[in-house]
Amino acid sequence: MFGRHRRLKTGFAGLWALLVCVGLCSGPSAQAQVQAAALAPSQASAPTVSAAASTPKVAFTLKVEGPQDAAAWLLQHLELQRYKDLTDLDEAELKRLLQSADVQARELLATLGYFSPALQWQTSPGAPGGPAFAITLNVNPGKPSMVSEVQLTLQGDIQNHPATQPQKQLLLKQWPLPAGKAFTQSDWAQAKSSTLRQLTSENYPLARLTESQAQVDPDAHTVRLTLTVDSGPRAVLGAVRVTGSERYGEAQAIRLARIKTGQAYRQSDLLEAQQRLVASGFYDSVFVSLDTEGDAQAMPVKIDLKEALRQKWVVGLGVRSDNGPRVSAEYTQHRVPGLDWRAVSKIAVDKTLQTLSLDLLGQPNEDLWRWTTSGKVEHQLFTGYEVTSQRLRAGRTQLAEQVDRTYYAQYDASHTLGTLADTRESLSANYAWTWRRFDTLPFPNQGWGFGLEVGSGVTLGNQRTPYGRWLGKVLAMQPLGDTAQKLSMRAELGGVVTSNASGIPTTQLFLAGGDGSVRGYPLSGIGVATSPGVISAGRYLATGSVEWQIPIYRQSQRTDWEGAVFVDAGAVADNPSQMRAKVGAGFGARWRSPVGPLQIDLAQAQDTHQWRLHMSVGFKF
Repeated sequence: MFGRHRRLKTGFAGLWALLVCVGLCSGPSAQAQVQAAALAPSQASAPTVSAAASTPKVAFTLKVEGPQDAAAWLLQHLELQRYKDLTDLDEAELKRLLQSADVQARELLATLGYFSPALQWQTSPGAPGGPAFAITLNVNPGKPSMVSEVQLTLQGDIQNHPATQPQKQLLLKQWPLPAGKAFTQSDWAQAKSSTLRQLTSENYPLARLTESQAQVDPDAHTVRLTLTVDSGPRAVLGAVRVTGSERYGEAQAIRLARIKTGQAYRQSDLLEAQQRLVASGFYDSVFVSLDTEGDAQAMPVKIDLKEALRQKWVVGLGVRSDNGPRVSAEYTQHRVPGLDWRAVSKIAVDKTLQTLSLDLLGQPNEDLWRWTTSGKVEHQLFTGYEVTSQRLRAGRTQLAEQVDRTYYAQYDASHTLGTLADTRESLSANYAWTWRRFDTLPFPNQGWGFGLEVGSGVTLGNQRTPYGRWLGKVLAMQPLGDTAQKLSMRAELGGVVTSNASGIPTTQLFLAGGDGSVRGYPLSGIGVATSPGVISAGRYLATGSVEWQIPIYRQSQRTDWEGAVFVDAGAVADNPSQMRAKVGAGFGARWRSPVGPLQIDLAQAQDTHQWRLHMSVGFKF
């Protein structure tokens, strides 16, 4: 009940399910990577940066001597480099090229804030058998120019509108290139675009620049900036127009988007509406935008949809590291005929665990609350005994961007055969709450998540025993300084409060071990030792993990892979004083796959020294 981001936990089967699902359910995909390199200015030293020919059959070599930022910038952007392969270049042509290069070099240095550079070109014959010429450019960029004055003027509706005065003051206060800061063309361009973006993302989508000027005084090494921005009219959201809705109806899309007609425009509201529609599962793609051609006092909102298929099959075939071959199948019906609810049926079978489940989810109302009901039957083999369990649940749930809420009634039953033979039943009322704030999903780099589930129930055996149950989870992800490395830390605490736990079904008690718990141990491999080799569920649970994630680079470029080193610990007992931690540690890899993070881990259990492979797909909280 902790969030709607599902995660596959079936060892090797997770990878097979991923491959089969991509094959059956999705078309071709493409990834584009945009890579940028930032050069750090340095005036303290004057190293030499060279561009050597890759082969001896070139017209010239070019060497730039000067401060690192200026030298590297010139070598990267001088058009002179394009002509070094002209092996028939003579001295007259080279002289003409150097004249043009001198003009361009001064223009390039001006973009870095150097408006009075001293440039000295030297040309000498090349070595025998090598390039015909050796060119050296000595650069003394001079004193960098500083911003002396900034005149930022905001015109239009924002000038006097009472509701947007805080936005106006914030724009003026947070101007990114204030007086006293070194001037560069890139900083000037970014400052202008940042100011315009802040306006167009809230209240004023039609904002535009009307004047932009940087007045340079090369003798004084100063720059005076003048910028005038017209905010245009303040936009208010109007009617919502939906296109592409055929199977599920426009009313459902509008209800899920939750766009309030009459409220002031904010781009973040449209993005959140877009995310809600995508997360609903009814749509393969969603684009929510503002129709800026409409009346500013009732600007229409456009929702362009590509609906998901009404029915979908996902089949998985793989191998679990603990239980051998595993087969799974999932069938989704987005709109059950006559009910208009979504139904998801799942079956998974391996040597020790067999599961059959059905989840029904109703249509959301205007507040995103929806009815939900589910049923699950599971059979699992343990050492010395086996458990067949059933669970029926009915309630209401609200799934939002940051907070999920669910309240439900639940019936549990467990029938145990073997050394721990018994039958237990219970009925409980429960409430689950999840809060998450991560920077990006499903590949978070920073953020927090917290979940709490509480319930109260009564056993249904010969003796009616009341009990309370609680379970809390937390996940924190924290970058390490300015590096791309990060720490992932999670913890889980749970307990069952009762005078007598003998009648509580095992599905209401706790076991630990496996993916997402204590790696190095099998699934449900940590519990209460009732006899040698026999592990049963307990009343109290505590697990924790610390993981260090390190990006993997190839040819100085970051890849979609990360390495990981981790330590997990967990304990289960019937009394808090009996908690004894089981520790697992290991290493692994992370891949940003098209359907979410793929985790591959190899972990060793401390008490058995046995290594175990763990694999899972997806981010869950």
